[in-house]
Amino acid sequence: MAKLFATKPLDLLLNESKEEGEHTLKRALGPLNLVTLGVGAIIGAGIFVLTGQAAAQHAGPAIVLSFVLAGIACAFAGLCYAEFASLIPIAGSAYTYGYATLGEIFAWIIGWDLVLEYALGAATVASGWSGYFVSFLQDRGINLPPQFIATPGAQMVFFNERWMPLTSLPAGVDPSTLQHATGVFNIVAFLIVLVITAVLVVGIKESANLNATIVVVKVSIVLMFIGIGIMYILKNPGLATANWSDFIPTNSGKYGEFGLSGIATGAAVVFFAYIGFDAVSTAAQEAKNPQKDMPIGILGSLAVCTILYILVAGLLTGMVHYSRLNVPDPVAVGIDAAGIAWGSFLVKAGAIFGLATVMLVMLLGQSRVFYSMSRDGLLPKWAGAIHPRFRTPWISTIAVGCCVAFLPALLPISDLGHLVSIGTLLAFVIVCAGVWILRVKRPDLQRPFRTPWVPFVPIMGIVVSLYLMASLPLVTWERLFIWLAIGLAIYFLYGARHSRVQKRVTTPATQPPVPTDVR
Repeated sequence: MAKLFATKPLDLLLNESKEEGEHTLKRALGPLNLVTLGVGAIIGAGIFVLTGQAAAQHAGPAIVLSFVLAGIACAFAGLCYAEFASLIPIAGSAYTYGYATLGEIFAWIIGWDLVLEYALGAATVASGWSGYFVSFLQDRGINLPPQFIATPGAQMVFFNERWMPLTSLPAGVDPSTLQHATGVFNIVAFLIVLVITAVLVVGIKESANLNATIVVVKVSIVLMFIGIGIMYILKNPGLATANWSDFIPTNSGKYGEFGLSGIATGAAVVFFAYIGFDAVSTAAQEAKNPQKDMPIGILGSLAVCTILYILVAGLLTGMVHYSRLNVPDPVAVGIDAAGIAWGSFLVKAGAIFGLATVMLVMLLGQSRVFYSMSRDGLLPKWAGAIHPRFRTPWISTIAVGCCVAFLPALLPISDLGHLVSIGTLLAFVIVCAGVWILRVKRPDLQRPFRTPWVPFVPIMGIVVSLYLMASLPLVTWERLFIWLAIGLAIYFLYGARHSRVQKRVTTPATQPPVPTDVR
């Protein structure tokens, strides 16, 4: 039993971070690459996909406050991630940090949990990407078969010369007068995941350069939407006032559906949109100077994106009544309401490219977590195999991409989003706890970046994350426990028997000593 709580020695982790050669990851990312990597993951899902659904289902216009609450929680967790990423510059993110501080069983749980965060995160974004791409084509007069642009069972109607979800029909329109269709398989979402997977196999530097270019375009488009939204509201103050008048809609009688509880649930739902700074930490082993650059990448991307989120959420709910935003492409609904044709073209094009970068970072993060788990013996060797030419974990990248491609093609975006949020929050709890524990156990370690106000910051990160987890629906918790049970079964059947750390440890007292000065 003691072996289950064996920690991976810090000296071993630091030695791994210094390895070079064709069988290791290539260090090619500078601070700008890392910031844009984070922005590429953060800006996208929250603004372009989940804002509208969280407003329509949970918070109303008070979704702005949901973003504030989620941003505060992320600030606490981000400071803890920055300390770990500079101290332990290894691919694997929260999985590696948990291994170094809490023990192998916790490392496995968080590694398995990160599948929810990254793989399902990419699937959620792929669903939103599909919505924007289909809307973009429809603006050009191209209507794809409705059966292949929606998940099985989704009801579609033909209105204003385009197919759209039944839930997005304007008020006053009688659905019985319209042509109906039922979704079968979202082929658009399926194909985009396969394309992103191919890009990642080619190489991290090429992927990062592509991401940086698209991020510039994406941020410009977001700023353009903000400008258009401000001008539209200034010209139509009465409409905006009416849309904002019921700022915190009355609770429906069910927890999480409007009212103060709706703000908390909305924060838990949109929390998924903040996992970009977390994904930055998975690229630590590919950073040129991780001790200096990782905190810049994590905290810089988080600060920029939180401000933009709040602005977009406020303007969107002012331009369109929150009840009409329960769609995969809410920003497209908002820009269409403004009636600016060129703005609609640019914003939808920006969303298409922007969401692609989110998928890129999410799939990159997932394959790097599997890479780390494989190196520790907890997963088969093929998961850590490095391509001799591209220097990427190509087999795990392809395996993850192929599995993820089916998820947005078959499952509704709301179910995927809730699972991603609870997985993300659980990762944050473990990272915050790990920083606190390591400060107590090893106060002598030289930390390139130190989380301020310990233990206050880690404790607040844990408390706020647990509160947001408690705000998610019960069915999401049930799915989390089922998922973790499956993961534990795999661990005891394979991981525990092949663990390299367990093979090094006979009793806790025989673990190799950790240097007192880790530089």
